[in-house]
Amino acid sequence: MIAESDTIAAISTPPGEGGIAVIRISGPQAVQAADRVFRGRRPLAEVPSHTVHYGFVRDPDTGETADEVLATVMRAPRSFTREDVVEISCHGGMIAVRKVLELLLSAGGVRLAEPGEFTKRAFLNGRIDLSQAEAVIDLIRAKSDQAHNVAMKQASGALSGKIRDLRGRLVELMAHIEVNIDYPEHDVEEMTNRFIREKCAAAMAEIDRLLNTASQGKILREGITTAIVGRPNVGKSSLLNALAQENKAIVTDIPGTTRDVIEEYVNVGGIPLRLLDTAGIRETADLVEKIGVERSLAALEDADLLLLVINGNEPLDGAERELMARLAGRQTIVIVNKTDLPVRVELEEIKSMFPAGRIVMMAAARHEGIDALERAIRDLFFSGEIASRDLTYVSNVRHIHLLKESRRALGDALAAAEEGMPIDLIQIDLQRSWEALGEIIGEAVSESLIDQIFSQFCLGK
Repeated sequence: MIAESDTIAAISTPPGEGGIAVIRISGPQAVQAADRVFRGRRPLAEVPSHTVHYGFVRDPDTGETADEVLATVMRAPRSFTREDVVEISCHGGMIAVRKVLELLLSAGGVRLAEPGEFTKRAFLNGRIDLSQAEAVIDLIRAKSDQAHNVAMKQASGALSGKIRDLRGRLVELMAHIEVNIDYPEHDVEEMTNRFIREKCAAAMAEIDRLLNTASQGKILREGITTAIVGRPNVGKSSLLNALAQENKAIVTDIPGTTRDVIEEYVNVGGIPLRLLDTAGIRETADLVEKIGVERSLAALEDADLLLLVINGNEPLDGAERELMARLAGRQTIVIVNKTDLPVRVELEEIKSMFPAGRIVMMAAARHEGIDALERAIRDLFFSGEIASRDLTYVSNVRHIHLLKESRRALGDALAAAEEGMPIDLIQIDLQRSWEALGEIIGEAVSESLIDQIFSQFCLGK
């Protein structure tokens, strides 16, 4: 049975070789547990909080030295978990860090932490709310500076502050209604009804402002799934290599070189792209290439953005015209590639099917035209600009769902007020809206949901 009062330990740095590795211990027995294996000038139980101490980790039974370390002591409540915390920094080899952790666990009184348990304790102990806790994993997974900025603002409580302000307004409104229910002789019905309508409309407008950032926030958080498509030998792999700034895909003059979908994350002007370099789409009798083409078509259907690459040095063929027609209604940017050679493709025909801003002239093998592609992506998904870091983006799917649920309840309350419904019935809708907002920051949230959220974290965080 796992108890929240247990003392826990885990490796908090990634596996593998490195300069240092950090083992984190948290709980009521953290300092005593570290003292059982740490040997320095003084026992850690006697040192001041927030100090670092040099010493060795030794097997308490044999006296054998496991590693030369630094131990950092942080006493409750001034720690990440608001519990006593000791962090042992040892050499970053896999053997050394494993030995130190095994000695801590075998000395007794300490168990291995569950994934995300340190952050979970920070939440349960009131240091952070649930939306801030979820931002921690976004910080870890951020694939661009913009995604990092969004996560950092949420971790700092920017979204929490707006949610608490909204809930405060709803509490004020519900209190006003409650007074009128208890003391109807003092109620001016028309005034109360107008007050409800004004407050509901203002709260809905604030939620709309947050939801308007949702699509962009989700893109910054998760990236844009982007499929590079086109017929064989038009430069799709050259484009992938240019965007990744390294040779990720094999490039040859032989059509059909790429036979499977190659995946790579890249950062284009602050926008994370999950790039899928697909096999050239064409009719083929080659069984392996045929499977690659089928996978390309599947990737095409799942993608948020399609980069259709066309060889600018050759006229369009029937397969390309068919593919262009198929993609005309999708989020597509047409890349006319190989513009370092004479342009023989029918540009006017392409322009007739795609807006001018979605046609980019490139020489991918020479890395020419990357800036133009970046501008086209910004125009398509961010109206030309990613908003300043002062804007609070909503990027978490759970938060978006709860904001929409809260707004629906407010809409029901507003409609009821406009129809002259009894205010005690309106109160029910307002309560539902208030509770949905509370779930974002972890008020009245189920234990199973908390466990589900923190299970997504890595071990040691």
